Amino acid sequence: MANTSKEAVVKNAEKLVEMMMKGNDASHDSAHAFRVRDLALSLAREEHISNPFSLLIVELAALLHDIGDYKYLKDPSEEKIVENFLANEGVDILMSSTILAIIIKGMGFKEEINGVTNGSNSREFGVVQDADRLDAIGAIGIARCFTFGGSRNRVLHDPNIQPRLDLSKDQYMKKEEQTTVNHFHEKLLKLKDLMKTKAGKKRAEKRHKFMEEFLQEFYEEWAGKA
Repeated sequence: MANTSKEAVVKNAEKLVEMMMKGNDASHDSAHAFRVRDLALSLAREEHISNPFSLLIVELAALLHDIGDYKYLKDPSEEKIVENFLANEGVDILMSSTILAIIIKGMGFKEEINGVTNGSNSREFGVVQDADRLDAIGAIGIARCFTFGGSRNRVLHDPNIQPRLDLSKDQYMKKEEQTTVNHFHEKLLKLKDLMKTKAGKKRAEKRHKFMEEFLQEFYEEWAGKA
C-alpha cells in the first residue's frame, strides 16, 4: 500500500462503514460489519491463515462487505464506493481485486440459491462468507431477522402462508408474501450446510440448533400449546 499503513487503512475502513451504514436498521448496521470482521479474523486463525497480506484481505472484505447492499442502495453510484475507497487508500491491485471479488462476486445467499457457488474459491473468501452467515444465524441471527422484518412492516407469522422452499434468485430478492418466520425456512436454516470452512461448520452447528429450538417453542406458543 503506497504511503498508507495497514492500521490507517483499517481505521479509515471503519470510519467509512460507520458513515455508510449509519441510516440502516440494526440488522445491517455498522455493529454487524464489526462483528463479521471479528468473526472472520477468528475463523482465519482457526483455519491457520496467518499471512499478513491474507489477514488484511479478510479484515477489509469483512468490514466493507455490506456497503452497496441492494437492500439499502439509495443511489447506483454507491456500488463503486468500496472500489473507489480501496483505490484512494493506495491498496495495491492484487489485494483490491481480491477484496472486490469476495464482496461482489458471490458473497450473498442469493448467489447460491440454486446450489451454485459463483464466488471466489479462496480461503479468504471462505472465512469472510462464513463469518457473515454465522452472524445471520443463532441468537444474533434471530434478533437480526425480526429487526429486519419489523423495519419492513413484514407480517410476523401467518400459518396460511407457506415458506417458499424452491426459490429463484429473482423471487428471493423480491421477497413477495414473505413472513418473518418463513425467512428461517427460506434462508437461515439452509446456511449451516453452505459453510465453506471447517471452523465455520463447527460454529454453525450450535447456532443452527439454537434456531431450531427457538422455532419449536415459537410454534407451540403461537398455537397456545406452551
